[in-house]
Amino acid sequence: MTNLGLIRALESAGISFVATPVGDRYVLEEMVSGGHTLGGEQSGHIIMRKYANTGDGLLTALHLISQMAQSGKTLKELASFMVRYPQLLINVSGVAKDKLADNQRIKAAVQEAETKLGSKGRVLLRKSGTEPLVRVMIEAEDAVLAQELAESLAALVKSELAL
Repeated sequence: MTNLGLIRALESAGISFVATPVGDRYVLEEMVSGGHTLGGEQSGHIIMRKYANTGDGLLTALHLISQMAQSGKTLKELASFMVRYPQLLINVSGVAKDKLADNQRIKAAVQEAETKLGSKGRVLLRKSGTEPLVRVMIEAEDAVLAQELAESLAALVKSELAL
């Protein structure tokens, strides 16, 4: 669920990006198999394999402060290499989450939303692995469009998969 703005900024800088399923476990598995040294999740769980095999907030903070000191830049200046895309996440509860993958109306609506967004956004629908709900995430350069699509898809998920 990495922000698309970060992915675009990394691409522009010639830095490769690999997506994994959500969860530290999957991030670490990909890091080990691909020989990557840095990985993480939007939640802030950053894994630096040179120092640890788990996300460590204190370690991340120390490295960030070190980079600020070495570069003489503020945190705002360091973060300015990317433009954060508006991202809307709606958790839809009270649904049969295991039926998500087989629902043709939802699949068609996702394809339609992806077509509307083109390369300027993305759609993610997934059942939660830890909660009884479906997560609907829309990310787009246009915040109004993201809101519109997320609310529409969430309503469809609720009506199609209602318990």
